Amino acid sequence: MSVDRLWVTDLTVNRNVRDTRPLPLAIGRFERVTDVPPLADDEIHVWLLVIPGTPAPREVTAASRAFLERKLMHYAKLDRVPEIARGEHGKPYAPALPDLDFNLSHARDHVLVAFARGQPLGVDIERIDRKLALEDLARRFFAAEEADALDRIDVAERLPAFLRIWTCKEAVLKAIGQGLSFGLDRVVVTLGTGGVPAGLRHLADEAGVPEDWQIALMEPADGFVGALAWNGTPRRIRAFLADIDA
Repeated sequence: MSVDRLWVTDLTVNRNVRDTRPLPLAIGRFERVTDVPPLADDEIHVWLLVIPGTPAPREVTAASRAFLERKLMHYAKLDRVPEIARGEHGKPYAPALPDLDFNLSHARDHVLVAFARGQPLGVDIERIDRKLALEDLARRFFAAEEADALDRIDVAERLPAFLRIWTCKEAVLKAIGQGLSFGLDRVVVTLGTGGVPAGLRHLADEAGVPEDWQIALMEPADGFVGALAWNGTPRRIRAFLADIDA
């Protein structure tokens, strides 16, 4: 399985745009690094951790937590693990590190962890080898126009398209510290060519203005899709392939 590529696409918020365009600050691969580089104020670091074997859910949770703690210590230059608390809707944060934002997501044995300075962000990863009742789920949780758009695309493209929309929505919700109870239909994504999201059409007032959001789509590994979202100015995205003990 290939785990060294990052496909990043800017989601324009222009409602008339139907195709994606390259994100100017995008990078092309997850780098395997010996020394973790510093996190600049205008960067976002995204780490892909692949846990070997066939780990149980509790093992994935433990490995993800240990990796997060090590990276927080590195970025904050600490010699001890900082406390990690959770907000009202479950978003993790480090109370002693108010200027270091992070978020994480896992799907089976693949984990994405993102870090930024002074910029709340959200990340989500999903595997595409899932059996889902797409039509029912889309009609239940998505906006009607999104469900209609899914119905119009080729059947073979429908599941990846559904999951790309889902990751965009969840990344936005996680960035604002909300859970699914906020309402997935309150974050509306426009589908472009080939079932690839092409923009944010509408956001609930609490989520801000669509034009202020940045969303990067990812295919971090074969069989997985993901999204990174933040409400702020564009930043350079750097992606790294993590070692389980690094």
